[in-house]
Amino acid sequence: MSDIRNKEAADQLLGALSEQLAASGEHYELVVIGGSGLLALGIIERATRDVDIVALHSDGALDRAKPLPEALRIARDRVARDFSLPPEWLNPGPTDLLELGLPAGFVDRLERRDYGESLVVYLASRYDQIHFKLYALVDQGPGKHEEDLRALSPTEAELVAAARWSRSQDPSDGYAQVLRGALTHLGVEDARLGT
Repeated sequence: MSDIRNKEAADQLLGALSEQLAASGEHYELVVIGGSGLLALGIIERATRDVDIVALHSDGALDRAKPLPEALRIARDRVARDFSLPPEWLNPGPTDLLELGLPAGFVDRLERRDYGESLVVYLASRYDQIHFKLYALVDQGPGKHEEDLRALSPTEAELVAAARWSRSQDPSDGYAQVLRGALTHLGVEDARLGT
């Protein structure tokens, strides 16, 4: 398996991760965004290469996931070996989003999935995924991010809210210019984005 093709494959990998954690007496709660989260929510059907962890969840609080705790990294690597996946199939790449703040109310909108006793995965809501996907579209360009964003079927109001949040991540004039172009491309004509 070189990528995660569908919800069933994602569930299989996370179930295997839970088994590895259970074997070593560990328990983790992960907050996931990105393509694998959209697969799990049934919003997209495209394959994705990895599971993006934005945070570790503990008693309602979010902590940075970078670096991954050693026990979680060891369990991840065993699953990678067993399923012929790249080592970074489970990664904390987006955890830097915590530094400047996630969308207001993010934790309250998380959707919980339990994988046995040793792993809980919280999925970012559709509303929050719109924020992340718009930011990724503007930051990294079209392609899968635009496809994912369109699959989320955002309203104009949701896109404007996402745009305003994304300015907290990158307040530069260059970003604002590209953002306005992306919004126009997505059908939003007159967004007041603030600074």
